[in-house]
Amino acid sequence: MSIETPFWRAIAVFRVCSLGYALVLLIDGGGYADPVAGWSVLAVMAAWTAFATYAYARDRLRGWPLLVADLAVTAACLLSSIWVQGFGGERGTMPITATWVAAPVVAWAVYSGRRAGAAAAAVIAALDVWLRGVGVLDLNTVQINGAVLLFLAGVVIGHVAQLSRRADALMQQAVEIEAAGRERERLARGIHDSVLQVLALVQRRGAEIGGEAAELGRLAGEQEAVLRELVRTTPRPRVAETADLNEVLRRHASATVTVATPATPLDLPARTAEELEAAVANALSNVRHHCPEGTKAWILVEAEDGAITVTVRDDGPGIPEGRLAEAERSGRLGVSQAIRGRVAALGGTVTIVSSPEGTEIEMVIVAP
Repeated sequence: MSIETPFWRAIAVFRVCSLGYALVLLIDGGGYADPVAGWSVLAVMAAWTAFATYAYARDRLRGWPLLVADLAVTAACLLSSIWVQGFGGERGTMPITATWVAAPVVAWAVYSGRRAGAAAAAVIAALDVWLRGVGVLDLNTVQINGAVLLFLAGVVIGHVAQLSRRADALMQQAVEIEAAGRERERLARGIHDSVLQVLALVQRRGAEIGGEAAELGRLAGEQEAVLRELVRTTPRPRVAETADLNEVLRRHASATVTVATPATPLDLPARTAEELEAAVANALSNVRHHCPEGTKAWILVEAEDGAITVTVRDDGPGIPEGRLAEAERSGRLGVSQAIRGRVAALGGTVTIVSSPEGTEIEMVIVAP
């Protein structure tokens, strides 16, 4: 159930109760100056109460068209008091709608926050003050007090609705982090019982055999350390919703890696920036492992025409023809998953161009 559901249910109850109050006033007033008109307006209010209760309870119908229609119908019913009651400027007269006019104000506030609530309140309050015949602003009148209360209700309820959404988002994030932590612990147990033990064995046996086996053992030892750190690290919540891609990628700058980014920040959703950074990191890892020592790499970031392009280029010997397809068939998914898979998940594309003069990997995504 959405965090907003209780709000919409409360608004529905308020509409029904306010409709009952309007009915009591109509009966007590003997149908007002024009009973037929009075009962007709009350019938419209009842029909709209039923429809609004149904529509606001469904996500696919709830939106600005419904909110605008709600405000318009309420304003029309409010203005009908001139016709129904015929009070023509008499101070203190309760309109036929009574408190029913507050429902769209609260609906606007719940849907879009305090500013929308204040805007709807301003419309209804202005009509109400004019309708009751307040020609000169008098801060001591009941009419003005009612308008102020309506305005405050829109602002306060809108603020509370926004706080509730934020709290719901934080709670959802906490649930996801907890679930990720449990999954990490499960994977850590399985990895410890299999992969880590194999890597430790390769490291030990490689050191014993010596020669090229020693180098394989050393690499196995490094990967064992990295994997142990990975399974030991607990997931951290994302504090910021966005991240500057330029700043994230500049961390990879070194003596052999040059990073060129736009002069202005390139803010992206934090998750998008993380995935792009991980793809770039994998591309640089391939340069270190498959190119001669000292091979230089360049990272270029461009943002234009609604697209973001990240290019990783090196001056290594290039990728032999058929190597990528062979690696994918043999289960080595560095390029197919760590690079292409990540970018595809972001709705982007990857183009790889390789020659004896070097390799260029171009990653393009649509700017959010």
